[in-house]
Amino acid sequence: MTSVHTSAQEQAGRVAAPPGAPGGPPEPPERPIAWSMLSRALSVPLILGLVCFLPAVIAAQPGSGVRDTAYWLQLVLTCYAGARLATMILSTRRRLLQGVFWMFVYIAMGVAPFAQVVIGQTPTPMVGPRQDLVTAISMILVGCAAYDLGALLASRRPLRRRAPSARGSGQGPARAHPVRLRLLVVLAFAASAFYVLKLGGPAVFFSSRQEINETVAASGVVTEGSNVGSAFIKGFGQVPALLALLFYTRRLATSRRARRTPSTVLVWVALAVLNLVVNNPISNARYWFLTVLMAFVFTAFPSSAAFYRTVLATGVVGALVVFPYADKFRYEEGGERPVQSASVFDPLVTKDYDQMVMFANTISWVDTRGHTYGRQLTGSALFFVPRAVWSGKPEDTGVRVGQWMGLRMTNLSAPLWTEFWVDLGPAGMIGGLALIGYASARTDRRYALAVTRAGPGSGSVLAIAAPLIAGYTFILLRGPLLQAVGKLAIAALCLVLITTFREQRAARRR
Repeated sequence: MTSVHTSAQEQAGRVAAPPGAPGGPPEPPERPIAWSMLSRALSVPLILGLVCFLPAVIAAQPGSGVRDTAYWLQLVLTCYAGARLATMILSTRRRLLQGVFWMFVYIAMGVAPFAQVVIGQTPTPMVGPRQDLVTAISMILVGCAAYDLGALLASRRPLRRRAPSARGSGQGPARAHPVRLRLLVVLAFAASAFYVLKLGGPAVFFSSRQEINETVAASGVVTEGSNVGSAFIKGFGQVPALLALLFYTRRLATSRRARRTPSTVLVWVALAVLNLVVNNPISNARYWFLTVLMAFVFTAFPSSAAFYRTVLATGVVGALVVFPYADKFRYEEGGERPVQSASVFDPLVTKDYDQMVMFANTISWVDTRGHTYGRQLTGSALFFVPRAVWSGKPEDTGVRVGQWMGLRMTNLSAPLWTEFWVDLGPAGMIGGLALIGYASARTDRRYALAVTRAGPGSGSVLAIAAPLIAGYTFILLRGPLLQAVGKLAIAALCLVLITTFREQRAARRR
């Protein structure tokens, strides 16, 4: 990986030299000497903790689990994901998307399913034979290896950058057009105001998710069997507000002139208040608020490698201890589910982490029904088509498997491995994960360049898109994909509309 880092630094050096070294190579933003001392001090306990200590503690838990092939495969997967997560944390460069990927795999596909195998209890019943669980764990391992292979291939290709013309008006990196960004702010306030008024005012956003859902259902935007209308209202009510806040946060974080401009500060304050209403953790799903939080902190602290490492390291603890209890406001007072826990690992077998067992159930479902050969992915890509127009539109993969299982509650996960498996089988799953690994590594390298001093400045689109995608990765990996693509598509549409590649006196906006 040394050649990759050197290549990126050389490209940055050709754009601008750091203060005190005119014409020379850029000053390393990571302070490698100090960090090398720190990394040596942290590497051994971190690796031992993720790879050895935590799996050993889980293995020592009492339970009725059988130590068969599934047990040992799950242990290997947990240790493998822990080692890769430690690599991401100790890396000398911020690998944002890859770090979030391995954090999800370590918790949702490693630690939690391992605890379930040891204790002998799963959040969702497994309807098929034990061999389907063995197949599921094996395919997760193969998919992770394919992801790593794709990332390795991406590291071997040099990055190509557009060279701006001598007049400063040629093709350059993607940045937000200043006028279109102001229009995005207007759109954010208008769409969020409509969303708030449609639901009866700001008060409902500080009650519970249950009341929000009931209000949306009573508003008339939801038709029987279709949630397209509510998805658009929620999406446009939340996503433009978040994107506008991120762009103005980056402007304040990277530009002294912006911090001294009262109008910019006032717009940021107004957007922050707006997001506290429409994107608060009380009335929104935990995964969405996690997206908002991660996108904001990585935008506000774009150059802090220590902050990046802290987020990944503490994310493991948060996922084990905080996340399972973070649905306190999901139900109205008196209607929440009681939390009963005799061990810190009990929430991993009774609540949110059903990804592995749902993969096993999906394998059983495919064995009885056959692969869908692109039908499920097509339904996700055409999420915006109402069922009134497309009567045969596929349902969420998790919903279809849950109905086949005979469950009343079908709000089940369908991890990305599952979506590929249902449509394309093992080969499609391997190819899909390899492609995602390749795209993640390329994006991480370009993001690392975009947040440096030599990057495209405060209006960099990639410096906003990468943290947003990183946070949203939890939703995409957890699935179902049909539920996840709506907000992502709205975010992509907003970014496309405000993006320009023309150099427009960027120095004046710094």
